[in-house]
Order: sequence, then C-alpha cells, then structure tokens
Amino acid sequence: MMKKADKEDKVKKSQPGKRKTSQKSVSEKKGKEGASAYASKKNKNRETRRILRGQAHIKSTYNNTMVTITDLNGNVLSWNSSGRLGFKGAKKSTPYAASLVVGKLVPSMKSYGMEEIDVFLKGIGAGRESAVRALHGNGFKVMSIKDVTPIPHNGCRPKKPRRV
Repeated sequence: MMKKADKEDKVKKSQPGKRKTSQKSVSEKKGKEGASAYASKKNKNRETRRILRGQAHIKSTYNNTMVTITDLNGNVLSWNSSGRLGFKGAKKSTPYAASLVVGKLVPSMKSYGMEEIDVFLKGIGAGRESAVRALHGNGFKVMSIKDVTPIPHNGCRPKKPRRV
C-alpha cells in the first residue's frame, strides 16, 4: 500500500506550476528604442545601389490596388497599396487611388536611379491602366507591359456574378 506522504508527493508532481522562462520581447531586448527603431537603424546602414531598369508588379483587385517595385532579379525595393495610403472601403479600388499609390513610390524609385521599367499586371480591378499611366506620366520609360493574371484550366468553381 501507498503511504499518505507518497500520495501527497505524487499530487504535487502532477500539478503544473509556473514555468520559469527567460523569454523577453523584442522591445525589451533592444532597449528603450523598441523594434521599430531597430528596423529603421538597419535601413540607414544599407547603401542604395544604382538600378537603371526595374519591374513594377501591379496587382489590381476589386477591393484594392497594390504596387511592388523590384529589381530585375525580383528583389523587392519598395511597395505601396491604396489601403496603406489611408483609403477605406470602395475608395481603395478607384483609379485615382491607384495613381496616388504610384505617385508615393516615385521618390524611392528615383533614389535608386531607375529610368526604365517593365510592368506586370495581375487582376482585373479598376486601377490597372491608371497605375501604368501614372508610371509613364512621372517620367519612367515603360519598356513592356505584360498581363500575368492567373487563369485556371478548369480549377475551382468561380464566384457567382453579382446581380445589381
């Protein structure tokens, strides 16, 4: 038979106690500045390289327009979207919002020395053409425009069309 003291020890062992962990949050590790100051410090040390030709990947959906600027290898240099600019709801998908998205990216593109750009369009939203026009209007030479919208070969059933 088991003694009373043995039973109490067994009960104590089975009850989970507080774990002693030494995990600190990112802000505690970096000090008072926090994680955001650490990230900005990292970007200051990066030297800007000169890229004459880049790529603009424009994803235009029914709800938003996203533009990503990359080098020819596909490394992201900068990005922006109409939601990031502060547009809400249906205003995000307007052609005006798409032109402003490109307008906000122009200074960073100019800082890389970019002059020529290849455009890749994805999606069927309203901001497709206006984003390309904004690129051309801001002094970039558009070398090619390619539509890379994914088209299924009888994949998933599409959404039902809206009846307005």
